[in-house]
Amino acid sequence: MAAHRHREREREMESKIEAATGKLVVKKVGGKSTVTRCFSKYPLKFIIPNKVGSSETDAVWVYTLTYGGGIVSGDSISCEITVADACTAVLTTQASTKVYKSLGSKSSEQILEVLLEQGSITNIAERMQDYQVIAMVILLGPKLKQIQIQVQENVRRMMSEQLYLPSTGLRPHGKTQSDHFLAKPSFVVSCSAFGPKGIGIVVRIAAMTTESVYRFLQHQLTGMETLLGVSPYS
Repeated sequence: MAAHRHREREREMESKIEAATGKLVVKKVGGKSTVTRCFSKYPLKFIIPNKVGSSETDAVWVYTLTYGGGIVSGDSISCEITVADACTAVLTTQASTKVYKSLGSKSSEQILEVLLEQGSITNIAERMQDYQVIAMVILLGPKLKQIQIQVQENVRRMMSEQLYLPSTGLRPHGKTQSDHFLAKPSFVVSCSAFGPKGIGIVVRIAAMTTESVYRFLQHQLTGMETLLGVSPYS
């Protein structure tokens, strides 16, 4: 019975590898993060430059390319990345990925699976600490100008109120106001403009609960109802 299950797992792994269009493994070799396995087939291609940045930096940079200048109708991309313990890998593209209009009933898909060894998972958990949600929202275009302005003002006010620290005064029981600074905020958000003449804004969120993110987005994007017909996250 054990041998039969082992053969089933082997066949499952073989079929998974055959279905994948890309597979990448990063391990420590000579104390440096190194790509030890690299496989790709149409429509995916990996580019791994020999040097990016300082030679003292222990990081592997991997650029993904797709034939045809983007994801075209009928493309099916399945990519598996394995990063070993204490390794650093950057997976990126040379430019924004274009997704072209599908033809007829042909659809496109892109699946990315990242496998981290236990040590890597622990490091990420430690860095995330109590934050469970990381989100990014981009508002771009002249039709959203007023919403952009309102979101920027709201974010500025929210964080000012949350992180404001008076310079003097004592709290009850002998606690100083500086104790407030030590409390970790449950919701952190930033907002910055980008593009020519600030045509767009990017909002970055770190939160301890998904509900708080939904409430924030629901409130901030209510003004888009006139453009979309319904309010996002309603």
